[in-house]
Amino acid sequence: MTDRPKLLGISGSLRSGSYSTALLEALKAALAPSIELTVLTLNDVPLYNEDEDGATQPEGAASLRAKIAAADGVIFVSPEYNYGPSGAMKNAVDWGSRPYAKGSLLGKPVLVVTSSPGSTGGIRAQASLRESLSAAGARVVAYPHLAVPGVADKVKDGAFTDEKTQKFLTGGINALVKEIELLAAHAKAG
Repeated sequence: MTDRPKLLGISGSLRSGSYSTALLEALKAALAPSIELTVLTLNDVPLYNEDEDGATQPEGAASLRAKIAAADGVIFVSPEYNYGPSGAMKNAVDWGSRPYAKGSLLGKPVLVVTSSPGSTGGIRAQASLRESLSAAGARVVAYPHLAVPGVADKVKDGAFTDEKTQKFLTGGINALVKEIELLAAHAKAG
């Protein structure tokens, strides 16, 4: 890790007006210049198919894996669909978990955020996404569940319109950065 942590923010929504992507863009603006946040959408990542996961993979999947591997930490931001994360988000975890016990998510510090225009903020999707990330060997940051209810009123034009939401999410980012620093110090000492 450099002095300026490099984070990858993965949006679990494929929609052009995605609230997940909007949250990531607002975080990117709020965190600059102390943290580098790259926002990634999953539109080019095909459905996981083990038949296509050999010495070479589809370009979108290979790019996803490379970006996860290059990041100091990853922020997964997903909408809630039927009480779970989006299929696109679960698919990203599947690609990142392979090959078994060697995937790009293995040992990677990650943070989970959900959002919804409704009153629950996608909180029901959190458990499923956290469990999938844990199964992939990721280090899910222990922090209160970051759920953003009424997201349409809290982010506009790439910026937060609600200071409380911004502080809540940046608190989670700070916890992610502390985990990254802890792992870096442990690796250096060990």
